[in-house]
Amino acid sequence: MMMSRLYAPTLKEDPAEAELASHRLLLRAGMIRKEAAGLYTYLPLAWRSIRKIEDIVRDEMDAAGAQELMMPIMVDADLWRQSGRIDAYGKELIRFNDRHEREFVLGPTHEETITALVRNELRSYKQLPVNLYHIQDKFRDEFRPRYGLMRGREFIMKDAYSFSATQESLQEEYDKMKAAYANICVRCGLKALPVVADCGEIGGDTSVEYMALADAGEASLVYCDDCGFAADDEAASTTVAVIDGPGDGSLTKVATPDCGTIDEVAAFFGVPAKATVKSLCLVDGEGTPTLVLVPGDHELNDVKAEHAFGEYHLMDEDELIKFGLRKGFIGPVNLPEGIRVVCDESLKQAHQWLCGANEEGFHLTGIEEGRDFAADAWADLVTVVAGDPCPHCGKPLSAARGIEVSQVFQLGTKYSEAMGATFMDEDGKEKPLIMGCYGVGVSRTLAAIVEQHNDESGICWPVSVAPYEVAIVPLDVNDELVWPAAQKVAEQLAAEGIEVVVDDRKERAGVKFADADLMGFPYQLVFGKRAVKGGNCELKVRATGERTEVSLDEVAAQIAARVFAERA
Repeated sequence: MMMSRLYAPTLKEDPAEAELASHRLLLRAGMIRKEAAGLYTYLPLAWRSIRKIEDIVRDEMDAAGAQELMMPIMVDADLWRQSGRIDAYGKELIRFNDRHEREFVLGPTHEETITALVRNELRSYKQLPVNLYHIQDKFRDEFRPRYGLMRGREFIMKDAYSFSATQESLQEEYDKMKAAYANICVRCGLKALPVVADCGEIGGDTSVEYMALADAGEASLVYCDDCGFAADDEAASTTVAVIDGPGDGSLTKVATPDCGTIDEVAAFFGVPAKATVKSLCLVDGEGTPTLVLVPGDHELNDVKAEHAFGEYHLMDEDELIKFGLRKGFIGPVNLPEGIRVVCDESLKQAHQWLCGANEEGFHLTGIEEGRDFAADAWADLVTVVAGDPCPHCGKPLSAARGIEVSQVFQLGTKYSEAMGATFMDEDGKEKPLIMGCYGVGVSRTLAAIVEQHNDESGICWPVSVAPYEVAIVPLDVNDELVWPAAQKVAEQLAAEGIEVVVDDRKERAGVKFADADLMGFPYQLVFGKRAVKGGNCELKVRATGERTEVSLDEVAAQIAARVFAERA
């Protein structure tokens, strides 16, 4: 490919709306262009990389025994009614009527479609297991599309669905997909962790996400360097370390003027925040007023709270007053009637709590659950943070941020039971198919790669996903020595099967160097008059900046050997 013909309109300045490196660099390098909020066109360079990611995904899926098909983007809304998800999915589901007033949705995921496809076809245990996948555009009407390809309204995803006769068979398919997904990350050049995850709207009760580590990642996760445990903060569970509050164990009311926050209370008593108990008041999904008690140095986890309380909301000041509660001084003792009390499980370790006294300007020390009040329920409610003990080995956890690039789920019979997808087992009994689902965010993977592989000059593509593997940079295309030498090496590389872009533009050397770095081609071969006269050219390795002179007679073989070794 000649640069003069390549459609890659670069930008000199950082786009104002681009917050993340991937968004900024993909726009600047002429790889994507915004159509509307959350909608992007992939220009030729980005599309070449997308196709390489898709090929890696296909290789791994096919090797794991999955079969590719293609399902429609438009899905009959009645299928979503059968599964019970049409309203539960929320406003992100794009719904519309055709000219006959028949309702459809644009598929954000295809559990319903695939279940409807196989329910009249997979009828015997002898046909199982089966794993089917497709790579397709998906649609979600994001409330706030942002971060370029990270959170868009249209995106590219590979989704696969397995059907098994037994839980053991599902586990085998699930483990195969986990291994395939780990390989996909490695082959795409991503440093990623498999983390325990919340199942969200997809459903099921077991899920693992592959998180590409990145400072700009939208998800928080914790992990253990000792045993390898990792989980996102929506799913991480552990017994948070707490200690007894101050006092001699007897229930004592203490005047605490102007102490309405955890920090102020801890400072007043001269104790760490983990010796206090935080009181949060909410109204659960059924309208029940609820007092939630958590360790003072931790926060209520919204996802865990939704599991425990449904579509809850924290009380505002008017609601607190309505229920007779005093902001900053709330506690479980002498609580107004009709308020349910739910405690985080970690608090079982402490036997004397420091909480509000339900009286303005006062706190209680020495509170003991069972003696001074009775908890209505215990639950895992807090967000796990760095320093908390690993739930597997007890060593302190570390924290990081990550980008979710893929996720695997064990769905069980959630969809097959709802939609009547059954098979005949060995004993002649009708049973629901046992399902798993497995998704790779192809376009998110592209962005994640750029987040991990960039520097101040631009993108540094791994060879496996680079739009072109080698950039040929002749400094003077009119020179009688330089241009023929550059052309000859380009032809030699192409003959070896190496993907080459030749910068044949009549531009200054600085412009060519800047564009080659910005676009991130892994290897750059620079042809200057002095070097060519000496029978050499300069090789620059984009990722390291290393520069060496290489003989024109040997350069094609050297580059081919490097590229073949680094291809996925």
